[in-house]
Amino acid sequence: MVAADDGSWTLDFPTLFIVPDWIAQHCRIRSVGGVDNSPKPFEMYDWQLRATANFYRVRPTAQLGQLSTAFHYRRAQVVAPQKSGKGPWTAGLVAAEAVGPVLFAGWAQGGERYDCRHHGCGCGWIYEYEPGEPMGRPWNQPLIQITATSEDQTDNVYRPLQAMVRDGYLAEQMKVGEQFIRLPNDGRIDVVTSSAQSRLGNPVTFVPQDETGIWTVGNRMNSVATTQRRGLGGMQGRSLETTNGWDPSENSVAQKTAESKREDIYRYHRLPPGGLSYTNKAERRRIHAFVYAGSRHIDLDAIEGEAAELLEKEPAEAERFYGNRIVAGMGSWLTQDRWDALAVAAEAPQPKTQIVLGFDGSDVDDWTAIRAETLDGYQWTPAYGPDDRPTIWDPADWGGQVPRLEVGAAVDELMTKYDVIRMYADPPYWETEVDGWAAKYGEKRIVRWYTNRVVQMHAACERLVTDVTKASGGFSHDGCEFASIHVRNARKAARPSARYVLRKAAVHQKIDVAVTSVLAHEAAGDAIAAGAAKPKRRRARGF
Repeated sequence: MVAADDGSWTLDFPTLFIVPDWIAQHCRIRSVGGVDNSPKPFEMYDWQLRATANFYRVRPTAQLGQLSTAFHYRRAQVVAPQKSGKGPWTAGLVAAEAVGPVLFAGWAQGGERYDCRHHGCGCGWIYEYEPGEPMGRPWNQPLIQITATSEDQTDNVYRPLQAMVRDGYLAEQMKVGEQFIRLPNDGRIDVVTSSAQSRLGNPVTFVPQDETGIWTVGNRMNSVATTQRRGLGGMQGRSLETTNGWDPSENSVAQKTAESKREDIYRYHRLPPGGLSYTNKAERRRIHAFVYAGSRHIDLDAIEGEAAELLEKEPAEAERFYGNRIVAGMGSWLTQDRWDALAVAAEAPQPKTQIVLGFDGSDVDDWTAIRAETLDGYQWTPAYGPDDRPTIWDPADWGGQVPRLEVGAAVDELMTKYDVIRMYADPPYWETEVDGWAAKYGEKRIVRWYTNRVVQMHAACERLVTDVTKASGGFSHDGCEFASIHVRNARKAARPSARYVLRKAAVHQKIDVAVTSVLAHEAAGDAIAAGAAKPKRRRARGF
């Protein structure tokens, strides 16, 4: 998984700066409910400008004639809260992709200009390039599909686009209809929904996909996304996802994009500070102020009213829509934000440090992982081998089966590198290996710890929850993204006597790294209780 831009990435790269300037010149927007309702140039908010600059980021090695491959990112995803301005911003990009300078046209040497009169627009606008700046040109035949689950959803983009055409210079080149817009050279902007997919499979140059957080297999939008990307690939086009936060139990298109390991996808997602409770009014206000920062049209009092009402019946939905967080419904074990709040930037402990290990193994479906923890409460995912791979193995990355020799090599390296006091290992599927480790490293160090024991597992889970959530627990971790996602995925499965064990929210949602974190923390607690953290007494010399 690749980290998302949280608004702090530097913008020191070549990009088509001409695009936001072109949009400001050609796209007009009106204030909804304002005193002055006259159309004004669409000047982007800072977060919109940041996402635009990244979407049109040009590779330094780009060559004239390249289309999508001239850009650093193949596609993009923007996760922002409800009513923050995603729709009008996307409409502006659609207008640019329709008749604006969105394709790489070489590197400016000095003195080059973009003149609208040379591209069918009579507004008289001229853009002068700086030496070394990437230049832009329009598509010859743009084919665009504004896509969402319903017509009401597509209106988030299509209605502001229609207004931009009516209120500015775009009417010279764009003829607006109810379901499509005619463009020069037989180009089109179409509206596509889950119930009207007849145009799917057509060649396309740009596809804005709205609210992909609710695009799932169940509503057939998962296949829509896949089909459109095939069409884009053939035309060397690109796509843009915009969405609120999603329910991680639904395995939506947005979730798959966010969790993809591909580095050619730009992801923008400003998560609020960890540790703030959405159910606390004062802290909720701080969350809203953070995630809506820069969206100047937003009144936080109005947002609070909507969020508070939704919070009464659908708390997770309220937090996703207005808090910009990724939260599931009922039964969550440990909230992701509370876990993430304890992440610290730290180097791995020095060799020979006293540590404990947790191990949870699988074979062909679930993941296998090792987590380590020091006796002062710092937990991390170790690295092993010549390439410093993390000790997390997804069978899909290894031909469909966990690489047992790799896992064995990692265990051996950790046992050699550190002073491992205990390793709590869940034996199922790994009985032979665990027996071998016990024989090699000692029965007191390799402990068979079965996670299917309800009493013990419940207590271990509660120990970790307590130490994560209490005000001064002393627990911290490395911010491992896999651990964070697996913690978020874990649910409580009820057992007798008011106890629980951990389960997945859905088949695709793995929790193995979270289980391993529980085992490592339990091993650390038991080792401390047994006196491992006490300084060793030195035997006095006789005379």
